[in-house]
Amino acid sequence: MLGVLILKIDVDKDKCTACGECKDICPKGQKIWTINKIAHADNLQYCHVCTICASRCPEGAITMIRNASQ
Repeated sequence: MLGVLILKIDVDKDKCTACGECKDICPKGQKIWTINKIAHADNLQYCHVCTICASRCPEGAITMIRNASQ
């Protein structure tokens, strides 16, 4: 579909320590992120694709993938 951005936020389960920085720093963190044993990005319709979560992750565990396959 032309003009549709397919976004995936990949969290490396081997690097993530579930510190919650991604949820805390994200402008829509309460709507997007859940933190259990690792961070999970849910509800990506709220994501602004600002990449703050990835740039501020102290473990480098978050990768933003634009135009990802579904």
